[in-house]
Amino acid sequence: MSRAALDRIDTLISARWILPMSEGCPLLENHALAITDGCISGILPEAEARGLFAHEHIALGDQLLMPGLINAHGHTAMSLFRGMADDQPLQQWLNEHIWPAEGQWVGEEFVRDGTALAIAEMLRGGTTTFSDMYFFPEAAAEVARRAGIRAQLCFPIFDFPSAWGSGPDEYFRKGLALRDDYKHSDLINIAFGPHAPYTVGDEAMSKVVMFAEELDCAIQIHLHETQHEVDDALKQTGLRPIERLAKLGLLGPRSQCVHLACLNDDDIALLAEHRSHAIHCPESNLKLASGFSPVEKMRNAGINVALGTDGAASNNDLDMFGELRTAALLGKAVAADAAAVPDHYALQMATINGARALGIDHITGSLELGKHADVIVIDLTDLPQQPIYTPVSQLVYTNISHCVRHSWIKGRRMLDNGELTTLDSREVIEKAQYWRQKISGE
Repeated sequence: MSRAALDRIDTLISARWILPMSEGCPLLENHALAITDGCISGILPEAEARGLFAHEHIALGDQLLMPGLINAHGHTAMSLFRGMADDQPLQQWLNEHIWPAEGQWVGEEFVRDGTALAIAEMLRGGTTTFSDMYFFPEAAAEVARRAGIRAQLCFPIFDFPSAWGSGPDEYFRKGLALRDDYKHSDLINIAFGPHAPYTVGDEAMSKVVMFAEELDCAIQIHLHETQHEVDDALKQTGLRPIERLAKLGLLGPRSQCVHLACLNDDDIALLAEHRSHAIHCPESNLKLASGFSPVEKMRNAGINVALGTDGAASNNDLDMFGELRTAALLGKAVAADAAAVPDHYALQMATINGARALGIDHITGSLELGKHADVIVIDLTDLPQQPIYTPVSQLVYTNISHCVRHSWIKGRRMLDNGELTTLDSREVIEKAQYWRQKISGE
């Protein structure tokens, strides 16, 4: 780092540990991180940092500083359906409960209030970036913009009408207009969200491929979520869904494939060949009995595996620390190997791998000079974290989300000693209770 970069520091944070999550960079002890104009301007030993002037100097003691977590897949507004139809098989859950409820209740107000609830929960748990696929993405984008959180909004595409539009033509028109509205934003990206192979036909899929290539936009799709989905596709088309998408040109470095709970070796080879990204949602897959994603096999094949919570209606929380713990434990059981999905890789899935999947690893996902200062602080002094032999292990294998004390997104303080700075928690809770009463008919 240059001396000039440290001559003007907005915020200097010193901590017992800094976990950069950058390539080859180990856990740093007794270091400080400097933030200038929203970007990381220095990472240096605390002894050297003492001689620097900063407008704000925060000394954290026995706490750990790391990149903010990236929730690479979810349906934020569905937080208002949390716990509404638990313990149901996926198709029954969708067809008999969720889709009818969405048809009755989902609108702009619902999406605004549900997204605010989700963002508040995610910020409290250390998430600084999220990806969303849901109706009325323009409403979700506005809530995210006001809250100051980093987001990818995937506008939904179906072959049939929904609360948001009459069919593919209207979805594309609205989604592309939304992209134009946010094309200059440094926090919000708009992506294509074809729902799934079984809800989007070849014509609309081909249109997604064309527009995504022309505009250099990401594509996120639910894929191989259940064996039922794969079996139906084989009966109807003679192709596994991944094969069909490959033939249509939809698989590629822009593609974010969600769930991937039912894969064979040929599927994994196709994903690797096309350099597509995998978004693993272990807790939702478990709750809906969808299947077991072979994370270690994908990792060994060179596939970038990121992590998402899915929606709170099928999880039931948006706790990314809980998700990465589940991913690590489940990955070992699925691989029948206690060394599979080790702690550091589980953290990668929730940070730098998520950034790669979303195409933003040049600005976030790790703590490196010049990247945006998306930073969280974990207090490791609590009783369940004692004694500390390896801080990285404690982050993954103990319940840690309640220990998130502070966060910044692009250098802006989002969480101050556990308190939200851009959202009113009381107002968010009141609106959530209002919707529960309305939906319950009370």
